[in-house]
Amino acid sequence: MPKMKTRRAAAKRFTVTGTGEFKRNKAYKRHILEKKSQKRKRNMRKAALITAADHERVSRMLPYA
Repeated sequence: MPKMKTRRAAAKRFTVTGTGEFKRNKAYKRHILEKKSQKRKRNMRKAALITAADHERVSRMLPYA
């Protein structure tokens, strides 16, 4: 049986926590920042966890995570 391949795009976007959940960065922080409030931009700096609905898909993309 050949080795399973990791989806490299997913590997760059998600990291595994100690409890086996996947951490992700928040979107909408690249451009058009002038109209967004400081509070909104500050909250976008923090990492978030992926939803339970996406857990199966992400774990299939990262077989060795």
